[in-house]
Amino acid sequence: MRRLRYILAASLAAALALSFGACKKAEEAGTGEGLSGKIQVKGSDTLLMVSQRWAEAFMDQNPDAVVQVTGGGSGVGIKALIEGTTDVANASRPIKDEEREEARAKGVEVNEVAVAVDGICFIVNAANPLTELTVGRLGDIYRGKAKDWSAFGGAGKIMCYGRQSTSGTYDFVKKHVLNKDDYRADIQEMQGNALLCDSVARDANGIAYVGYGYAAKRDDVKILAIKKDDASGAVKPTYEAVGSMEYPISRYLFCYIDGKPGGVTRAFLAFALSDEGQALVEEVEYVRLPEARLGESRAAVE
Repeated sequence: MRRLRYILAASLAAALALSFGACKKAEEAGTGEGLSGKIQVKGSDTLLMVSQRWAEAFMDQNPDAVVQVTGGGSGVGIKALIEGTTDVANASRPIKDEEREEARAKGVEVNEVAVAVDGICFIVNAANPLTELTVGRLGDIYRGKAKDWSAFGGAGKIMCYGRQSTSGTYDFVKKHVLNKDDYRADIQEMQGNALLCDSVARDANGIAYVGYGYAAKRDDVKILAIKKDDASGAVKPTYEAVGSMEYPISRYLFCYIDGKPGGVTRAFLAFALSDEGQALVEEVEYVRLPEARLGESRAAVE
């Protein structure tokens, strides 16, 4: 009898150990009942749509974990990370040197994780006859040097729409299209890609820049093909052209965190970088990371 009790006790201990180990592995993998807690994800409106999809799928797999996703712009997200009010900062541009310095002064160790690839689309009203532009001529429009569609075979005053100054897309376009020059004074700044698409759809003379995922499925706006210069061919922001960076205005999208993540933050980012998470990137019309960059990002969160 005593021997039987010993065997039962040993079996129970082994079963508990196996159960704990399974829960621990599930927590580390980002799935299972062992994972719980709440994190904030804040920043880029370009990444908002795919981050919401990641959060929904992740929480379906982890019922005790909560991921709250909000937009506001890349600068807002990075500022929140520095101030300690978000766990993950979404950004559609690389972090600036002065932001890194501010973070370092606050004791924040900025860790950059690329999560997807995007092409910035320039869109016009569906009735506009224009089909392509060079990067240089786009710069002329957004600086205010070119103010009328007659310079491009059309008619009417050009109405420029763009993002607010806290947006990573605003900064990216200023750097890569305007060569760091100022935007024209009469640009209509808006918060969010959907608003920009809606505005151009209603305005026969409008032009705007938006993330590829927001324009690809709309038939009430026209996506322009872009030429790097006069000697180059025009390239449309297709999945293949953006992924290969052949499209002249392609870019990586990032999540920024403080140091090496743990718990729900680590599991959420691991999910975003998993095959399932990258499939969701494709579903919302962005481009999954190339394998080499995907490996670097996975190492950054392990």
